[in-house]
Parts: sequence; C-alpha cells; structure tokens
Amino acid sequence: MRPSLRCAFALATAALAGCAGHGHYGGLESRDIKALSEADVAGLRAGRGMSLALAAELNGYPGPLHVLELADKLSLTSAQTDATRSLYARMKASAIAAGEGVIDAERALDRLFAARTVDERQLDAALARVAEAQARLRGVHLQAHLEQVRILRAEQVAEYNRLRGYGGGRP
Repeated sequence: MRPSLRCAFALATAALAGCAGHGHYGGLESRDIKALSEADVAGLRAGRGMSLALAAELNGYPGPLHVLELADKLSLTSAQTDATRSLYARMKASAIAAGEGVIDAERALDRLFAARTVDERQLDAALARVAEAQARLRGVHLQAHLEQVRILRAEQVAEYNRLRGYGGGRP
C-alpha cells in the first residue's frame, strides 16, 4: 500500500475510533481491539450510523431513523411509513453484519501487532481487509439514505432538512 493511502487510512481509522490528537493514549493499551473503544464496538454491533452517512445526510438525503422520528411532522403516509420502517430494518440488519466485519478486521490487525511478527505484506493485506469492511459498512448507511430520498416527496425532504437545521431546508 502506498504511504499516502496508509496515511489516509490511518486518519479514517482514527476518526472511526474517536481518537483526537496524538497523545494521551495511556490506558488504551488495555482495550481488546486497540483502535476501537467499547463505545465504538457497541455502536458497530448495534448498527448505529456513527456519522458514516454525513455525506448523504448533510446534502439533502434523509436517513430512515430520523425520518421515522419525524414521521408526524413530515406527514408521512402509511405507505411511506411502512416503506421507511422496512428500509430501516434492512439497513440495521446489514449494518450489524457489516459492523461485525469491521470489528473482525480490526481485531485481526491488532493481533498481528500483538504477536510482534507483522511484516509489510501482512500489514498491507490486513489494512485492505479493514478498509473493505469499513467501506462496506459506510455503503450500507449511505445506500439507505439514497433509498430513503426516493420514498419521500420533495417537500418532505425540504421539511426534513429544515427540522434538522440544515441550510434553511433546501432539498
């Protein structure tokens, strides 16, 4: 893997793990998976969004969970509510499975370093597995936003954005 890709990957992993800055890691060495906090693992196992779909959310593609939370204010029809519930259930199930993939890939990477036998070939392969797992998970969340916008009318999307405080409600 090229150094620039490793750097970008490291930044993405740090963002997912909620690490800020380059110091104050004392105590983190006791984590089961060093790059993931207990809260990260819990979020991945619960299928939470963890800000993975912000590219969609903040560009006018509503998320199914928030649409359900705002169902009354958006005046969803029963068909829209049913479609959104179904979408959310499918997304959550897929996100839980994909989250387990991220956990497994991060655990494997961690174990390579814990064994103190990792070489560049193993590192590149492990990083590729982590990146693929993260992309799969992010894709699950982004795809749900893409599907959700098709369920709503344009004025509902605008109202969703307004209610969520995004840019004056632009769709």
